[in-house]
Amino acid sequence: MAISFEKAFGLHPDALLIRDKRSQVLAENIANADTPGYKAKDLNFQTALAGAQSRQSGSLGRTDPRHFEISTARHADSQYRIPNQPDTGDGNTVDIHEERNAFTRNSMEYQATLNFLNSRISGLKKALTGGGQ
Repeated sequence: MAISFEKAFGLHPDALLIRDKRSQVLAENIANADTPGYKAKDLNFQTALAGAQSRQSGSLGRTDPRHFEISTARHADSQYRIPNQPDTGDGNTVDIHEERNAFTRNSMEYQATLNFLNSRISGLKKALTGGGQ
């Protein structure tokens, strides 16, 4: 019997990739906090995860080795964030406190997902080896 990693891990590998992408976007915001005209961006995690879920439920498969590989994967795109502070005159919309909080929360959620996947892998390893170390 073959192990289906998609069934074993669910959306968690996609969640890690989305969290990683969001970390990059938030780090970009923090790095450009003093750049005149820079517009803060963010990634909507729920929307990106819903896109990943719809891709998983799709049934595009190759029925013949001569068929082309088709990917329905879409890249999670960042969007400009609506600023919650007035323009300071230089056109920059980065609120450094909001960015740091979002980055910290995203990092904790990334770590939680990683811990879940590690426990899943540990469980699979135990199942394959008969419970021994």
